[in-house]
Amino acid sequence: MHLRVTPPLDPGFAPLSVAWRAFHDAREKTAQARTTLAVERSRGQISTFDMLMYPDGTGHDRENYAMAERVAKTLLWARGGFKIIVAGSRAVYEGLKDAYREGGARAFDAAFMARVYEHPFEVAYAGGVENAPTAREDASPIGRHLDGCRIGFDAGGSDRKVSAVIDGQAVYSEEVVWHPKVQTDPEYHYRGILEAMKTAASHMPRVDAIGVSSAGIYIDNRIMAASLFLKVSDEDFERRVKNMYIDAARQFGDVPLEVANDGDVTALAGAMELNDGNVMGIAMGTSEAGGFVDGAGNITGWLNELAFVPVDANPDAMRDEWSGDTGCGVKYFSQDGVIKLAPAAGIALDESLSPGEKLKVVQAHMAQGHEGARKIYASIGVYLGYALPWYALFYDIRHLLLMGRVTSGQGGQIVVDNARHVLQTEFPELAERLTIHLPDENSRRVGQSVAAASLPASRRESQR
Repeated sequence: MHLRVTPPLDPGFAPLSVAWRAFHDAREKTAQARTTLAVERSRGQISTFDMLMYPDGTGHDRENYAMAERVAKTLLWARGGFKIIVAGSRAVYEGLKDAYREGGARAFDAAFMARVYEHPFEVAYAGGVENAPTAREDASPIGRHLDGCRIGFDAGGSDRKVSAVIDGQAVYSEEVVWHPKVQTDPEYHYRGILEAMKTAASHMPRVDAIGVSSAGIYIDNRIMAASLFLKVSDEDFERRVKNMYIDAARQFGDVPLEVANDGDVTALAGAMELNDGNVMGIAMGTSEAGGFVDGAGNITGWLNELAFVPVDANPDAMRDEWSGDTGCGVKYFSQDGVIKLAPAAGIALDESLSPGEKLKVVQAHMAQGHEGARKIYASIGVYLGYALPWYALFYDIRHLLLMGRVTSGQGGQIVVDNARHVLQTEFPELAERLTIHLPDENSRRVGQSVAAASLPASRRESQR
């Protein structure tokens, strides 16, 4: 695979976007078969993706499946679902069914989705492509509520941020270091959340609503999965974690609560600032959080777990600890991505340090003009430039908003500059319609907690 722009510290990077372009262009000229992949999630929602392929049994089954498997995984983690439906290629269906079975290559993905949606996971065959299901999406308006006295809480893996917001203006914001991912006792998390909320409440005459931005997956304000609770046992998760934000909010009376994925809140913050839609938010922090606001300004209800979306087709790419898969976004667009590149940059990191502390070491080198540190951020920017065309196959993106600890300091602008260079060089049509935004430092650090405060409608607003 020849790249016009190569990450300076990762010459083996093989972007899926380039692999897709070659796959699609070759089949557009010669292939006559079509396959539709679909995922089904709650309330009968269905997302679909059409692919051109060579017909089954013509010697191309392996390459057909290799690309279809990456598309299916992306569709699953971008949209969410407990069921993959294949219409068209029987060979692709058989391959996916084997991969998503217990003990299969994608057993983690299947078990994760079954837990999130509280529904057994399955891969189904619909027959010919004429039997493909019809897409059914259900976006809904959320956020932009600015009236009254609000608490906005943003739970990150290395720090927690909270803001007290009165009629849309932040009257107090704070950022506190914590270490939730290594804690086995959920009371540590609960005390931290409640303390932050009480601190914000002390700066307002009352609390009218509480909005929460947090890495993870949330359904009806319940925590279905979140890396913040990585060390908490399954039993304690069910008993104490699932309703943790609901329990904390009750301490302030019967006030409206809205919990959303931090990537969605990033996108919402951008849409509010830009007064536009089709905004993708990516928060590069402990993990890679994604979010999306559609053209109507609505949050889609999609999963947007970009951390598990593959971006690199190199079979020797780093494997992520959770899913066991290679080339997924978490190892490219998070503090893990920075740490991964540090040895090649000539930066030694003490293994006794936490990931957040290791990131700070690299950022300190960057501030001192270390060339290796600059190459780390340049490499991440190249990664992003090639990942965006892959994301754009599944999202109609007009604006990209970058936030999170990785984008803080001088490195953030280097990431943006290199991503733009890749788009202009390799994907000029996308470069013309997609704008990358990097908020100012203060917005980058605490902007999500302020946007989170706008998530719920107040009682007075709901009664109008």
